[in-house]
Amino acid sequence: MRLNKYISHNTRYSRREADALIEAGEVSIDKKTIREFGYDVQDEDRVFVKGKLVKPSNELTIIVYNKPKGTLVTKKDDRGRTTIYHKLPGKFRHFVPVGRLDYASEGILLLTDTPEVATALMESSLDRTYNLKIDKPVSEEMITAMKEGLVLEDARAGAHEKSKIYSMEFAPFAGFEIRSEGKNFTKLRVTITEGKNRELRRFFAHFEAKVLDLKRVSFGGIDLNNLPTNKTRFFTRREYDDVHQFMKRRKANAKAEILNKANSQKQEEENLKEKEYLKRKAENEKKFKKRD
Repeated sequence: MRLNKYISHNTRYSRREADALIEAGEVSIDKKTIREFGYDVQDEDRVFVKGKLVKPSNELTIIVYNKPKGTLVTKKDDRGRTTIYHKLPGKFRHFVPVGRLDYASEGILLLTDTPEVATALMESSLDRTYNLKIDKPVSEEMITAMKEGLVLEDARAGAHEKSKIYSMEFAPFAGFEIRSEGKNFTKLRVTITEGKNRELRRFFAHFEAKVLDLKRVSFGGIDLNNLPTNKTRFFTRREYDDVHQFMKRRKANAKAEILNKANSQKQEEENLKEKEYLKRKAENEKKFKKRD
């Protein structure tokens, strides 16, 4: 782990503050001052900040953030636009987001200091629930696609102009509810189990419907509730317990998958050997018959 990240991960200092401390010569490893931000901390290294030993923390931390519109879920933007890391307190600036919400979307975003957990949650099929508003009534074709899924060879409508993702497969929605409908709009609550790039905007754009508002209100059973915009909260004890159980199941399933794959491969090899044995046996019996 890079030195500045190690410090921010295990202390109250932000990544930026860690950089300043390193530059000022306040950081040492085994009594040797280190001024390299990117120094790779080894397991045996003893890191000191202002003479105080930094004790590695193995505790998982996850926060719920109510992302506002007009912010990007990224560290840097080449166009100088506001990112969530401009908004978040410094102590969270090394946290990793669980998936993305696009610039014009708002709502619940989970962030964690443990990349393994962020990846696991992002790749999961946990429910994601959104409140959205489109600029037309819902059609029967939309309802059918929400129920049965949709495969598009060209899913560029509704995507970012620089997106390189053309085709997309949409799984059936886990649920949907039409909350109100007018001549020129529909408000829906939908639940999906994927987190693909601008998935809902692409889905409705296929039916020539523009998403006017998009707010994620729940992720994996974690609800936004009344958390104010641009505010954060830590996970509750119950929520942490749920994540730990989720990670245990994920690891157990991964081990089982590896074992099943190995057993399947072994069985295929045994079947192939048996097939070759029977083939040789048949050939030998044929030879003996000819001799007779």
